[in-house]
Amino acid sequence: MARRLVSWVCLIAACGGAPLAPRARDVDGVGTFVSVPRGFHTRSYWIEGPEGVVVIDTQFMPSEAERLLDVIERETGKPVVLAIVLHANPDKFNGAEVMRRRGVRVVTSEQVRARIPEVDALRRRWFYERYAPDYPSAMPELESFGDASTEIDAAGLTLRAHVLGAGCSDAHVVIEWNGHVFTGDLIAHRAHAWLELGHLEAWLERLDEIEAMRPRWVHPGRGESGGTERVAAQRVYLERVRAMTREASPALPAPEGAIDALRARIEAEHPGYGYPVFLRVGLPAVWRTVALERAE
Repeated sequence: MARRLVSWVCLIAACGGAPLAPRARDVDGVGTFVSVPRGFHTRSYWIEGPEGVVVIDTQFMPSEAERLLDVIERETGKPVVLAIVLHANPDKFNGAEVMRRRGVRVVTSEQVRARIPEVDALRRRWFYERYAPDYPSAMPELESFGDASTEIDAAGLTLRAHVLGAGCSDAHVVIEWNGHVFTGDLIAHRAHAWLELGHLEAWLERLDEIEAMRPRWVHPGRGESGGTERVAAQRVYLERVRAMTREASPALPAPEGAIDALRARIEAEHPGYGYPVFLRVGLPAVWRTVALERAE
């Protein structure tokens, strides 16, 4: 199974491509950076304050973390003083050591920090040989801001860090500032969700919590930023995946070809969605979760 996962991930990672230009800054001094395709089109954001810049998520490839910092410094003329990691996946934390080396504090919640060693070890088996030397040689070290929601002061800004439970990962941070929310992969616009853990019910609760923040702008882990319609669209997607899985009457072990057939139906209902590999990796966990619910 691990070999199949690696092959699927490698299919999407092999696309290479020229560096993408960062998108122009949004309103309120918020900027967007999108990695090269080989880095999974990973999005990082920055918030420009009067005394510097705060970065949200540190990129998958160290070279892209370097480029991110260079772009921000060129665009703003200000130093990056803080980076915040939203959940424990390498496209969020792999660039941490680059940032630390360049004098940037990198922080996350205690819950996310506690998940990084296990996730880093797993992803290192998937990715290190393929990406080296453009992959961290050791697990990145992050600081913890604590285990509860709090305010973070940096760069002359005050941001609200919401410590949330499971969703696409086992623990999440969502950053709220001036009507903007930065959600990481809890929300993806026109891209398949990272369903590896099968936490659909908990994930829907996270969307409720994000919606309760009443954001004006929602900045997803992948895909263009937008308004609260981004939250609504993610909810519809997850509910449809759950409903279609239930309609398949999943049992354990899964009959041969059953999960592939379900995946094909989901993909057909979402034409043009990016990263179908995420669905391929994650749908077995959703199948298992729903099958166990049916057995209770």
